[in-house]
Amino acid sequence: MASSPIKALLEHAHTKVDEATRRLGELLASEQACEVKLDMLMQYRKEYRERFMQAAQTGIGPDAWRNYSGFINKLDEAIGQQQKVVEHSRNMTANGQQQWVHERNRMKAFDALSQRQIAQAQHIHNKQEQRQSDEHAIKLYRKTDE
Repeated sequence: MASSPIKALLEHAHTKVDEATRRLGELLASEQACEVKLDMLMQYRKEYRERFMQAAQTGIGPDAWRNYSGFINKLDEAIGQQQKVVEHSRNMTANGQQQWVHERNRMKAFDALSQRQIAQAQHIHNKQEQRQSDEHAIKLYRKTDE
C-alpha cells in the first residue's frame, strides 16, 4: 500500500516531536532552576552585605571585617559562576526550541504529504464511482431503448 511508508514516516515524526517537546520541557525546567539559584545567591549576597554594613556602622574588628569581605567575595564568585550556568542553560533551551521547531515542521510536512495522498486517493475513488454510475446509467438507458 502506498500510504504505509508515509504513515510510518508520519508516526516517526510525531514521536520525534514528542521527544523534542519532552526535552524542551526539561530544558525549560532546568533553566528556571538555575535562575532561581542565581536569584537566591544574589538575595543572600544583598542580605549579607546589609548585615556587613550594619556591623561596620556599629564598629567591627579587623578579623570580622576580613571575614565579611572574604565571604562577600566568595558569594560574588559563586554568583559569577552561576551566571555562566544560567547563560549556558539559556543557550541549551534556545537550541532545544530550535530542535522542537525543526521536528514540528518536519511533522507538518509529512502530514501535508499524507493529506495530499489521501485526497488524491479519494479523487481516484470518486472518479471510479462516477464511471461506474455512468456505465450503470448507460446500461439502463439502453435497456429502456430496446
